[in-house]
Amino acid sequence: MSLTKIESVDPHSPAQRAGVRAGETLLQVNGHPIVDVLDYKYYTYDARLQLTLLEESGGQRTLRVRKGEGEDLGLNFPTYLMDKARSCANRCVFCFVDQLPPGMRESLYFKDDDARLSFLMGNYITLTNLSQREIQRIIDLRVSPINISVHATNPDLRAKLLGHRNGGALMGHMERFAAAGITMNCQIVACPGLNDGAELERSMAELAALYPQVNSVSVVPVGLTRHRQGLYPLRPYTAAQAAATVDLVEGYGRRCLAEHGTTLFWCSDEFYLRAGRPIPPDSYYEDYTQLENGVGMLRLLRHEFDLALEDAEEAHAAPFSTACGVDAAPWIEEIVDRAAAKCHTKGKVYPIRNDFFGETITVSGLITGGDLIAQLKGKDLGARLLLPVNMLRHGQDVFLDDVTVSDVERALGVPVQPVNQDGWELCDAIFERRL
Repeated sequence: MSLTKIESVDPHSPAQRAGVRAGETLLQVNGHPIVDVLDYKYYTYDARLQLTLLEESGGQRTLRVRKGEGEDLGLNFPTYLMDKARSCANRCVFCFVDQLPPGMRESLYFKDDDARLSFLMGNYITLTNLSQREIQRIIDLRVSPINISVHATNPDLRAKLLGHRNGGALMGHMERFAAAGITMNCQIVACPGLNDGAELERSMAELAALYPQVNSVSVVPVGLTRHRQGLYPLRPYTAAQAAATVDLVEGYGRRCLAEHGTTLFWCSDEFYLRAGRPIPPDSYYEDYTQLENGVGMLRLLRHEFDLALEDAEEAHAAPFSTACGVDAAPWIEEIVDRAAAKCHTKGKVYPIRNDFFGETITVSGLITGGDLIAQLKGKDLGARLLLPVNMLRHGQDVFLDDVTVSDVERALGVPVQPVNQDGWELCDAIFERRL
């Protein structure tokens, strides 16, 4: 079945008013072939459209549509991409999917590396599976911004890190994007002894040369689970190694700030926590461009929470508890203690050791329901348990190990309230204000 076949038409939409029918296949918009969602979104932006449709009977027809500029046409297709998602062709030495234990849900083992998802959903891509035609299409359609997993700009090193012979072509692609005015946000997964130190300094210098098209770069430590049998030998960052990386990135960032007016390079919160360093102030993170990579996430949470707490009136709330990753626990404890004092209640923070993936995994987003139950059972949890929503599958109430929120509630005997990574919402949840 063609994935540009129309599955349904939204009621009262421009497409319905024009007479488009479910079951027809969208072939062209204003004479441009529609291959996937990028073509569809780009070519349907205009206010006046001519649609070429393939009827279920096999005949073709043309319809004219008038709508607001940028207004959604109102067509729905069998998949969001109007195509199959492109899987990753790399064998990265640090790949997290390769470190998953067996027996998890099948979707967790799929590795995507799809340029369309980079533009539409913020996913990071390596560019190793793009043809020259696809690279040119990104330029022609002005697909911007795109998020790129760089890891190293040294061609030989990047090919080794990604386990792909096309890995070394990165900078040529990025230079073409920069010349075309495409904005790029980048990430570097740092591995001790491989792409940090002098190699990281080289990567920062070569990426900075593409400013302002390279808009931001995050540097995050490699995440290593206990399920690495047969994989490339890697070790987690020690406190001293993490501190050295923070010093290197901050030093280069100061140079960029002086030259370009932006720090450009930032370490993730995990690097600061691992190094035993304080997380920088709110002003350091500028526009928080790299939040999804954990850059400034705790600082923004604290900043928002402080503003919310300042506005909050004293109150009385039911005692509560919360759980988080080991590294962030001291940071969260400060927040909880200040809030509990103002709302005249008792709050308790429980750092959760990651037995499922291994103790070297210390972030909250990878805590499983099983570990929560095992480590919180019998503890004083108060009247409610607040959990960061990033522990759950997006839009659902399921943890990575398929344990549900209801399972945790039954096992622990308290209601569980997922809370967004947002200081205002956390304050509202602690004070029991309706969200």
